[in-house]
Amino acid sequence: MDIPDSTAEEVPVKERHKLLKSLSQAFVDLYNVVRFILRFFKEAFIPPYEGKELLRQCYEVGVRSLALITLTGFIVGLIFTKQSRPSLSEFGATSWLPSLVSIAIMRALAPLVTALITAGRVGSSIGAELGSMRVTEQIDAMEVSGTNPFKYLVCIRVLATTITVPILSTYAAFVAIMGGFLNVHQNEGTSYSTFITQVFEPLTFLDFEASLIKSIVFGFTIGIVGSYKGYNSSRGTEGVGKAANSAVVTAMFLVFIEEIVIVQIVGWFR
Repeated sequence: MDIPDSTAEEVPVKERHKLLKSLSQAFVDLYNVVRFILRFFKEAFIPPYEGKELLRQCYEVGVRSLALITLTGFIVGLIFTKQSRPSLSEFGATSWLPSLVSIAIMRALAPLVTALITAGRVGSSIGAELGSMRVTEQIDAMEVSGTNPFKYLVCIRVLATTITVPILSTYAAFVAIMGGFLNVHQNEGTSYSTFITQVFEPLTFLDFEASLIKSIVFGFTIGIVGSYKGYNSSRGTEGVGKAANSAVVTAMFLVFIEEIVIVQIVGWFR
C-alpha cells in the first residue's frame, strides 16, 4: 500500500502562498503610489507657495545640468548626422540630412536623451537627499514642528523637474541641431540659413506639441519617482542607497514606457 507523500502536497501550497503574497504586496505598492500622486496634486497648488525654494530647485535641476546636456546634445546631433550620411549617400539623397536630423531630434532624441540624463543625475539626487532626511529623522522633526514636509520637500521638487525638463529638452534639441549643422556644413558646404530652412520645413505644430508633452510627462515622472523612493525609504544608510538606485532605474523604465505610449497616441493624430 502506497503512503501519500505529504511534502509533495505542501510545495504547491507554499508556492501559491508566495504568489498571493507577492500580488497583494504589488497592489499595496500601487495603492501607495496612487495616493502619493493624488496627495501631490492636492497640496501642490494650495497656498502657501514656496517661490524661493522652487527657484532654487529649478536652478539645481536646470542650470547645474546644462554642461552635461550641452555635451550630450551636441554629440548626439553630430554622431546621428555622421552615421546617417552613408545610407543616404547610396541613394544620392544627402540633401535630406537636415530634414532627417530635425525629425529624429524633435520627435524622439531630444526629449528622451534629456529625460534619461535628468533621471540619472536629478532622480538619484532627489532619492538620496530625501532618503537621508528620512533616515536622520529630519522629516519626522518637520512633522512634529507643524511644518508640512510633503509640500516643502516633495511638491517643490516635482514642480521643478516638471518645469525644467521641457526647457532642457528644447535647449538639447537646439544644440543637437547645431551639431548636425557642423557635420553637414563640413561635408556638404551647406550654409546656415539653408540648413535652418531645411530643418524646419518638415516639422509641424504637432511635432513641437508632442515634444513638449513628452518633456512635461518625463519631468513629472522623474520628480515623482525620485521623491516617492526617497520619502518612503527604509531606515538605515542602506535604504538611502537603495532609494537612489531604485529612483534612477524606475524613472528610466517608466520614461521608455511613456515614450512608447505617447508615440502611439501621436501617431493616431498624424
